Amino acid sequence: MKIILKDIPDFHKIAVYESHGGYSVMRKALKEMRPEEVTQMVKDSNLRGRGGACFPTGLKWTFMPKTNDKPKYLCCNGDESEPGSFKDREIFEKNPHQFIEGVLLANYAMGIKTAYVYIRGEYFKWINLLQKAIDDAYAKNYIGKNIFGSDFSTDIYIHRGAGAYICGEESSLMNSVEGKRGYPRVKPPFPAAYGLWGNPTTINNIETLANIPEIIKNGPDWFAGIGAQKHPGTLLFGVSGHVNKPGVYELPTGTPLMAIINDVCGGVTGGKEIKMVIPGGSSMPPLTKEECLKAKMDNESLKEFGSSIGTAGVMVMDENTDLLKVLIRIAKFYHHESCGQCTPCREGTGWMLKVLKRIDAGLGRKEDLDMLISVAENIEGNTICALGDAAAWPVKWTIRKFRPEFEAKIKSDKVEIPVLNKVHSLRNAN
Repeated sequence: MKIILKDIPDFHKIAVYESHGGYSVMRKALKEMRPEEVTQMVKDSNLRGRGGACFPTGLKWTFMPKTNDKPKYLCCNGDESEPGSFKDREIFEKNPHQFIEGVLLANYAMGIKTAYVYIRGEYFKWINLLQKAIDDAYAKNYIGKNIFGSDFSTDIYIHRGAGAYICGEESSLMNSVEGKRGYPRVKPPFPAAYGLWGNPTTINNIETLANIPEIIKNGPDWFAGIGAQKHPGTLLFGVSGHVNKPGVYELPTGTPLMAIINDVCGGVTGGKEIKMVIPGGSSMPPLTKEECLKAKMDNESLKEFGSSIGTAGVMVMDENTDLLKVLIRIAKFYHHESCGQCTPCREGTGWMLKVLKRIDAGLGRKEDLDMLISVAENIEGNTICALGDAAAWPVKWTIRKFRPEFEAKIKSDKVEIPVLNKVHSLRNAN
């Protein structure tokens, strides 16, 4: 089942997209459907956001005010800066026009005149590909003034990010579009009430919007019947790590994890055993080998193991993986990418990294593991945005699920730390 990554040669070209019915859904919506009917179809389909939170898309659209006394905006989140996540660029490269048509349908449904596509600055190639597709759509009058001869007009602009992971958070993204520092905002007010420049704004993920034309074309019942009942449709699984065929694969939600690893990705490299899998990008709690054997890849099923689908970035690690090294690398990323606005995140991410490095240097202490979990839990839920949780969960849950491996890294609980001893000596000398 392919909804987005269709096996059609040159599908990124507007002529090929048109030949397969491209932009006909938008034409039909403008001529035959009221905006609220489009929203209701999306709501009935139970499409959930593909950016990580899995919030019902149609319900989010209903939060947009019906009045037109203020400008309204759509922000399309293509920042995709989380390690292990690389699905949205496949849409920009292979099916940009379906995403564009999804934006147009969303704008029509919510009465929006302007959409911004926020893309991480490092995606230089994919920014150019999407800009070409947008230019081609403007040339056909699929975007712009009086689309298809109707009284509906809307514009789409690309906004390049500057490489800050924090700008993938929706309110930080809006600050970045406004030209401000990428600081997350305190909520409420929520974007639908106070978004870009104080005006109503909806934020949707790229993959989420790419599903919209097919839902309107085939009906909400069709979409709701694909995959897992509570989290329907397909997902773009970005599989990386120790598999023979890494890549992006579109599969129904609820597909067993081991079927993805073995049947789709050709198994673990070298015929080795799995040690750990992170199911949805680096921020999600990991799965053990035993959990992988039972896990199905939809958000509701993964809750059974205390994890979440996230961005469906599946990171596979074999039996020889040093999980301490993995955690150091992840902790370093989140420490570096913390915006520093919230004390628990700003200070806690640094402390977690220091303690993990201390253990790796052979200077770990018995109490370090409990202290790492404690620091993680003091970050979790105590920050303005979810980056704090993203930094805390990998450390907290990897240590909890693989504690013996970390305990083996700590040689003694009586290790003296030279730096601290030197400071202590200097104090005594004075």
